[in-house]
Amino acid sequence: MVKHVALALCFERLNTKPAPYRYVDTHAGIGAYDLQGDEAERSPEWKDGVGRVWEAERAAPQDVRHALAPWLNVVRGMNSGGLQHYPGSPFIAQRMMREADALRLCELHEPSALLLREALGRDRRVKIEQRDGFEALPAYLPPPERRGLVLVDPPFEVGTTTRKADFEWMLRAARGACRRWPQGTYVFWRPIKDVEQVAEFDGELASMLIEDGGIAPEKVLIADLWIRAIGEGKLAGAGIVIANAPFGVAEHLRAALPWLCDLMRQGDGAGWRVETPAAE
Repeated sequence: MVKHVALALCFERLNTKPAPYRYVDTHAGIGAYDLQGDEAERSPEWKDGVGRVWEAERAAPQDVRHALAPWLNVVRGMNSGGLQHYPGSPFIAQRMMREADALRLCELHEPSALLLREALGRDRRVKIEQRDGFEALPAYLPPPERRGLVLVDPPFEVGTTTRKADFEWMLRAARGACRRWPQGTYVFWRPIKDVEQVAEFDGELASMLIEDGGIAPEKVLIADLWIRAIGEGKLAGAGIVIANAPFGVAEHLRAALPWLCDLMRQGDGAGWRVETPAAE
């Protein structure tokens, strides 16, 4: 959820300038999700996430509602009769981007790529490639528009790739991307299960962005939300690292995350953070 709230805030900020921009998604998924389907019933975590927000948002403080509005407006737009569908990152991008903007989406798995095309429909702004997003990313950078946002969001699945391998691939992708296009906004998503692993990744990524990419420390933003104590052997939460975070995104996340944490907490160990390497 932190990822989608932050993405929507980034799109809102990019839309304040008239020049077109490009969105690149390295692991796009299926685009939109049926909350009434069999898979959602087998994994009903959404009920304790977006389900709680859907019910409670109208009673939230004004600054929280303002921070959540770009994301929630997309959610509401696909749910006229109660919460039945949830937008993935490509769907949020498609709904928020303008006519002159462009979307470039990578999805390696054929069934998911087919569902992604179905979810987004015919849209001349959108190009979907069935390929590994890590391998495809260099070809997209720098974009011809010279403005834009890149989401690096691997599945972190055990199988053809391991969680450790995904962290390593993200670091390689970040290094290559920022060397090719240091002015871009990059959002890197990672799960929170192992404190040491996340801290090591964040440290390496921040150092690389600052030292190799030339990005100012105050433009690197870390935003996390965990709903239970970290280290209990299961997923506790998730978060993002943003390079070249647009103006105002940090302030909105600092308003929204405490409220989201209180709303979704599942134990005394729940927490959140929004910080920059310069503030550590």
